[in-house]
Amino acid sequence: MRRALLIVFITLTGLAGCTTYHPEPITPDRLARQFEQRSLAGEKLHTFIARESGHDVTPWPPTTWNRRLLTLAAFYYNPTLDLARAQWNTARTGIGVADTSPNPILQLPFQHSTPNPGPGSPFTWGPSLDITIETAHKRRYRTDQATHLSEAARLNTIAAAWTVSSRVRNAMLALYAARTRTTLLSAKAQAKREITGMSRRRLAVGQYSQPDVDAAVLADTQAQSDLATAQSGENDAQAQLAAAIGVPVTAIEGITLDLSAFGTVPPPLPAKDAQRAAIFHRADLRASLADYAAAESALQLQIAKQYPDIHLGPGYTYDTGTEKIAFGLAGITLPIFDQNQQNIRQAEAKRSEAAVRTGALQDRIIGDLAHALTRYQSSIKALRLADTHQASARRQLDSQATAFSHGNTDRLTFTQAKVDYQTSEITHLDALVAVQHAAGALEDAMQQPLGQGAASLTSREGTTP
Repeated sequence: MRRALLIVFITLTGLAGCTTYHPEPITPDRLARQFEQRSLAGEKLHTFIARESGHDVTPWPPTTWNRRLLTLAAFYYNPTLDLARAQWNTARTGIGVADTSPNPILQLPFQHSTPNPGPGSPFTWGPSLDITIETAHKRRYRTDQATHLSEAARLNTIAAAWTVSSRVRNAMLALYAARTRTTLLSAKAQAKREITGMSRRRLAVGQYSQPDVDAAVLADTQAQSDLATAQSGENDAQAQLAAAIGVPVTAIEGITLDLSAFGTVPPPLPAKDAQRAAIFHRADLRASLADYAAAESALQLQIAKQYPDIHLGPGYTYDTGTEKIAFGLAGITLPIFDQNQQNIRQAEAKRSEAAVRTGALQDRIIGDLAHALTRYQSSIKALRLADTHQASARRQLDSQATAFSHGNTDRLTFTQAKVDYQTSEITHLDALVAVQHAAGALEDAMQQPLGQGAASLTSREGTTP
C-alpha cells in the first residue's frame, strides 16, 4: 500500500510543477500606436546599435546617418527580421522537444470480484507505470533533425538580414538619385525660364518669331514638369526608406543623411572570387544544405523505427488481499506489417527533393552572379562614356563663359550652353545610378558588400533571437 501511495505521490508532485497559461492579447490599434511611436532617437535603439557595433554612438542621436547606421536601425525595427528571429527561436526550442524522453504513463486499474477469491477485500487495484525505452538511436536522430532545422532557421535570419540591408541600400540609392536629379533639374529649369524670358523680349523687338518663342515655352514647361516629377520621386524614395527601416515617414524627416558613398564606384571582385563568395558565403544556400541534412536525419529516424521500442511496466497491485510487485515488460512495439517501409520511402523522397532544391538554388545563384557581373561591367563602360561626354560639355560651357565675359557671344547662347551642360550632368547621373544598381545586384548575388562602407552588415547584426 505504501509503495502504491508513493508512486501516486511522485506523479502528482510532477504535475504540480506545470507551467500556467498567461494571455498576451494583441489588437490592431495597439500595433498601430506602437508603430507610430517608433523613432530614430530612442534609447533602446541607441543601446541596440551600440551593442551590435561594439562601440557607443556619440552624440546620440547621430548628427548624420549613413548606410551602416540606418541598416542597424532597420535590424532593430524591420518586421522581416523579427519574423526570422521568431522562427529561429521556435526551431531552437524544437531541439529540446526532440531530445526529451517519452513520458511514463500512469495506469490505475480497478476491478471488483464476485465471489471474492481471496482472503481480503474483493477488489483488485494498484498503480503501475508504462516506461518507454527507445531503441536504435531514435532519440539521437530526432535531435539531429531538430538541430539541423535550427541551424537552417539561424541561417535564414542572416539571409533576412541581408534582405533588409539590401532594401535600405536601394532606398538610399533612390533618394540619392532623386535629390541629385532635383538639384540638376532645378538649375536646368531656371535656365530654361531665363531663355523663355529672353525669347519673349527678342520677339518684342522683332528679333524672334512666334514659333521660336513657342518652342522656348514648350521646353520651359517640359523642364518644370521634369522638376516636379523629380521632387515627387524624392518623396517616394523617402517613404521607401522609412518602410525599409520599419519606421513612420515622420521618423526620418529632418535627419541628415550621408549619401556620398553613392557618388563613387566600388571596385568589383574578380569573377572567380565573386563566384566563390556566392557559393560559400550565401546564407540561403547554407540554409538549404542544413535542410538537406535534416532530411537525412529524418530518413535515419524512419529506418530506426523498424526496430521495436521496449515498454517497462513496474507497478504495485493489491489483488483481493494479495500484494504484488511487477517488474516485467509492459509490451514491445512490433512493426511487422510493413516494417515502416511507407514512411521510409516518403523520407527518401523528401531527401531527394531537398537535394534537388539545393542544386537548383546553387544553379540560380551562379546564373544570377554571371548576369550581375556582366551588367556591372557594361554599366562601367557606359559610365566612362558619360564621363567623356560630361568633360566635353564642361569644356564647351567654359568656352562659352569666356566668350560671354569678353563680349564675343550673347547671354542667350551662354544660357543655352548651361542647359546643355545640365543635360550632360543628368545623363552622367543616370549612368552613375545604373552602375550603383548593378553593384547592388552583384552584392545581392554574393550577399556580401563590395565596398567597406557596409562591411560585416550581416555578420553579427540582426541574428540574435
